[in-house]
Amino acid sequence: MSRYIESQLKPFNAKAYQNGDFFDISDAEVKGKWAVFFFYPADFTFVCPTELGDLADNYEEFKRLGIEIYSVSTDTHFTHKAWHDSSDTIGKIQYPMIGDPTGTITRNFGVMIEEEGIADRGTFVVDPEGRIQIVEITAGGIGRDASELLRKIKAAQYIAAHPGEVCPAKWKEGEETLAPSLDLVGKI
Repeated sequence: MSRYIESQLKPFNAKAYQNGDFFDISDAEVKGKWAVFFFYPADFTFVCPTELGDLADNYEEFKRLGIEIYSVSTDTHFTHKAWHDSSDTIGKIQYPMIGDPTGTITRNFGVMIEEEGIADRGTFVVDPEGRIQIVEITAGGIGRDASELLRKIKAAQYIAAHPGEVCPAKWKEGEETLAPSLDLVGKI
């Protein structure tokens, strides 16, 4: 597996579904803001709707932080619309659902399961400069938690705004951070 952290978002062009519309999306539209690329195996499955629904339930908080969510699977944008129209859980989604039937984006992020033609459960947080700041990849049966993702993003945004500081384990917004220095060595 290649190094992800601080690597640059790779070029892509795709079709997406959002709020009743299809549209083109590329890496150019993503740069300049914080973004989450949320890969999942497939539409009309079991764990995936629970994760996507959890993101939908927390979408206002993501937006408040200036973050756009992009869910991505190797399904088409047409399949995303059909799933959105037929599932109460997926029907709550207001963020873009990117179709990646060629697997280009999925391969760009290194989460393609080649023998199945589907994505691993991968979460990537990209900063406004297009650099990956957070990576989480889990096994197919392990669902992710939007509140934990929000905590990590708040830490990433804090660090980006406060160079020279770091967030300790379990850090939450408003808590103390650390300023690494020789004085702290061996004292924590």
